[in-house]
Amino acid sequence: MNDEDLQLLAAAHGVATEYEGWRGRVRVPRRTVVAVLRALGVDPAAPPVPHAVKQAAGSPVSHVLRGPAREAAGPAAASRGPALPEPAWGLMVQLYSLRSSGSWGIGDLHDLGVLAEWGARAHGAGFVLVNPLHATEPVPPLEASPYLPVSRRYRSPLYLRLEDVPEWSRLEPAEREGFDKRLARLKERNRTLDPLDRSGTWAVKRQALRLMHRVPRDGARQAAYAEYRRMEGETLTRFATWCALAEAHGPDWRSWPAALRDPQSAQVAEERKRLAERVDFHIWLQWLLDGQLAAAQRRARGAGMAIGMIHDLALGSQAGGADTWADPELVVQGVSVGAPPDAYNQAGQIWNQLPWHRRVLHARSHRPYRELVRAALRHAGGVRIDHALGLFRQWWVPEGLPPQEGTYVSLDHRASIAVIAEEAARAGAVVVGEDVGLPEPWMQDYLADHGILGTPVLWERTDGAGRPLAPSAWREACMATVATHDYPPVAGYLAGDPVTLRARFGLLTRTAEAERADAARALGRWRSALAGLGLLDPAADPGDADGFTVALHEFLSRTPARLVALSLADAVGERRTQNVPGTAGEYPNWRVPLADAGGAPVLLDDLVAGRSRLRLFRRPQR
Repeated sequence: MNDEDLQLLAAAHGVATEYEGWRGRVRVPRRTVVAVLRALGVDPAAPPVPHAVKQAAGSPVSHVLRGPAREAAGPAAASRGPALPEPAWGLMVQLYSLRSSGSWGIGDLHDLGVLAEWGARAHGAGFVLVNPLHATEPVPPLEASPYLPVSRRYRSPLYLRLEDVPEWSRLEPAEREGFDKRLARLKERNRTLDPLDRSGTWAVKRQALRLMHRVPRDGARQAAYAEYRRMEGETLTRFATWCALAEAHGPDWRSWPAALRDPQSAQVAEERKRLAERVDFHIWLQWLLDGQLAAAQRRARGAGMAIGMIHDLALGSQAGGADTWADPELVVQGVSVGAPPDAYNQAGQIWNQLPWHRRVLHARSHRPYRELVRAALRHAGGVRIDHALGLFRQWWVPEGLPPQEGTYVSLDHRASIAVIAEEAARAGAVVVGEDVGLPEPWMQDYLADHGILGTPVLWERTDGAGRPLAPSAWREACMATVATHDYPPVAGYLAGDPVTLRARFGLLTRTAEAERADAARALGRWRSALAGLGLLDPAADPGDADGFTVALHEFLSRTPARLVALSLADAVGERRTQNVPGTAGEYPNWRVPLADAGGAPVLLDDLVAGRSRLRLFRRPQR
């Protein structure tokens, strides 16, 4: 097939052959286009098809011929989405990093409720944006990244506070005493800066929960549990079956015996019966999580938060995890979702997640996505859609190729966004869509038109000459932040960590000196802009991270953004970043416990008791 015919075929299936990159126009390698078409089940040698094809519902497929997906004419979504929230500020927290004297080595759902109550009562916060709490492996070792779960539909029992479960107090004294030494060691780690040990925490919690599961429940609790099982139905049973099988055969179902790789096989049915107690255990864990999530949201709203919890919905799940096993037809094999090269991640990224197949989603009327969003909003006042631009197009990287040799594949954004808007309106919830990266302006407009707030990052809000945009130039329909979990806190940014870390791990395509010079110029422009607004003393020490942090957030408070979020790491003066994209074992990603500017651990108890110095800002009333 010649190049022109391949372009026509690719365009008909939403596969880009060119795109606008961070440094100009990029032509996609032919082998990438061919591999992506094959992953979609398209024969690259087939005759060209018409330039635009029709989906079963009759709306045109958004396609790419000479650039990324663009808005095409078609029916409007059925719902325009939720109304914009009243102006509010809130906290962003990586929950696992926030420990308390009662934590078993990592922050948990009890801690989340306490944080929300303290934020609302002491400081008038209106919401808490928390990292994804999605399900992790049922046995150690546990994946550290909250954005790479085994399932997005269910939650991680790692976040359970066991003392809040009635069965804990009903254990025999000797049984609880058996955990005393191990629990004491976990709590001792709370006062250290040792990397967080999810696997160690889960090993102790899992053993205790196994004992608690065997404790007879009273009539009311048993009835509530039975109702939860009935409500969740086969979806939860299949997830719990995967968990039970993973305990025996490992957490990647692709390495299981062939007879167990099909969730509908007779062998799986037999194993489900044989492992009935184990399956029930994992269902019970999800019931406990449902109750503790509800309790955290009640505590937030009871303390006066207008929104309460905003839960984060990851882009995808592990290729060999529970979601792909339970519904293999829904995912596209042979490719991984990732990100193209950009100014911050100049080599691009591969996230080791399988994308959903748009034809299958369409055939099911997008029901899987509706159920996912509904579950995320069950005990929340809002949801954050990670990498929301992936609703329009995703960066797919064929197996065996580097991330920069991927390409964009356009998706049915109308249907997905209509689902989000409808579910949010039904729940009376806020929706935040992460739209950083390389968006086209119409994409952000489309999200805003459907009540979905964007997520502008302060460091990126500059004009063509690199000058900071004035507060009045910011969007109203957004949650404004200084940075995200992929950036260092302000103190780390000021110290040059973005360049230092990326240079150390070989993530730059330019010299470190050139990057540092650009970073210094950018910081100088921000200091000048803040001084011009009266938010920063022009004579202030350039190394004063505290004053700079407050000034940046005061700047955000002057924008028209409906929501402004302050990272808890910035509030306490933390310097270290949680995640360095593009690294794995080189950096303790997602395992950094919260610390203050002096490098001392910060516990939730310290915040509540006023023992930790905070860098807060004032949000003017409108």
